[in-house]
Amino acid sequence: MSQSDHPNATITEAYLRRHSRRSTVKGAVAGVGATLLGTGSVQSLAAQSATPEASPVASPVVAESPLQTTTPSVFKTDSFEFLFLLTLGATYERGADIGECFATAAKVKDGDFDSWFAAWTETADRIQGIAEASDAAGHRISAREAFLRASNYYWAATFFSDSTSDPSQLVPTWQKHRAAWDAFVARLDVPAETIEIPYEDTTLPGYAFTVDLSGTPRPWIIMNNGSDGTMADMWSQGAAAALRRGYNVLMFDGPGQGESLYLHNLYFRHDWEAVITPVVDYLLTRPDVDPDRIALQGVSQGGYWVPRSVAFEHRIAAAIADPGVMNVIKSWTASIPDEAIEELFSAEGEELDAIKREFDQGVEEGKKQSVAFRFNIEFRMRPYGTTSFAETLLMLRDYSLDGIAENITCPIVITYPEGEEFWPEQSQVLYDAIQSPKELVLFTAAEGADLHCEPKALGLRSQRIFDWLDATLGVTQG
Repeated sequence: MSQSDHPNATITEAYLRRHSRRSTVKGAVAGVGATLLGTGSVQSLAAQSATPEASPVASPVVAESPLQTTTPSVFKTDSFEFLFLLTLGATYERGADIGECFATAAKVKDGDFDSWFAAWTETADRIQGIAEASDAAGHRISAREAFLRASNYYWAATFFSDSTSDPSQLVPTWQKHRAAWDAFVARLDVPAETIEIPYEDTTLPGYAFTVDLSGTPRPWIIMNNGSDGTMADMWSQGAAAALRRGYNVLMFDGPGQGESLYLHNLYFRHDWEAVITPVVDYLLTRPDVDPDRIALQGVSQGGYWVPRSVAFEHRIAAAIADPGVMNVIKSWTASIPDEAIEELFSAEGEELDAIKREFDQGVEEGKKQSVAFRFNIEFRMRPYGTTSFAETLLMLRDYSLDGIAENITCPIVITYPEGEEFWPEQSQVLYDAIQSPKELVLFTAAEGADLHCEPKALGLRSQRIFDWLDATLGVTQG
């Protein structure tokens, strides 16, 4: 999810037609194969331009992508397949239903973004109707469970909005997703508390979930989303499991995430400790917080933000990075020649302006060649507050833990899923750089727990993460 941040999206063989006056930049715009942070990857332009076909439900596909080799595939389009797995995986915490997911997938034309949006919106609307009818009849639990599923399905619909024939559908559909989520949390046995966290000259929206209403000081876990995840993703990826184990939970939309992005125009920042410190400040105003047992979990791009934060914010007692991310930019520049990036980063003045134009003109031509390319670029740049690919790369220079990871002092667990598509090997790199107590937790295809953020194995993921966290914080379940 929510990651995704998001997955995350791979742009392969995106042959941009712009010719540069400099050989290194020419190489970059001739073969950008960047893996962009998002939820899922995207096939080659040649594959994306093929006539969409009905999704071959549960038919194995042989391909180079880990997505297409470690599971019977419903979609040949990697981005569709990953988001389908992410949605399907939410069934572990009742965030989806298996039959509803497969019935929706059967209506989708593989690689057709409008078809994806229409199918998931139709399902979400239907489940939302069930939720409202159950609620009106006094069936609170049925309503609650349906609202959660509707919330997930609306987000699945929204995800590819930038490549539909009507990109303006994104925010209105996201608002339906959030409304269904709010209806869900309001009907929990202990309803969630909506909160506003003071942040600079504004606030960050969030939710506080408590095990009970006793006000007893308890351990808390702060859920830090990725580049594109949702509150519902955070529920499935740890919040529900935490509550069952006696932890209270705080979720929030940081700059560039959810409501903070879509409704308040707040954007990502590399110095995420400036976000987490106000969150911790807020928690410490509550009487139901054990100040010595505050944990912080980050998923997807949160695997950068969390280690970055705890290198500076030392009131966090334990941290989780799923997966570990040492340098965010690696997911953007995997196939851009190093010399092209160095040239962009070292240029100044008029030379820099010229190189930036060459990058951006090449990207614009690539967007004309493929709606998949357009989706990746526009969706991934939006949280950074720019429409310039070159400007995004320049910002991403600062999204690095080089020289910072050594300052982490709290215990940290780092997941390392087999087939990690977006930051391969970086979990190990981050683990090696950290000097504090640490653990590297492997997830494998043989366990069904491979791929970015382990979307198919949330039960196993929760068991390993929370067993470590329980031991680290001295938490026991009666």
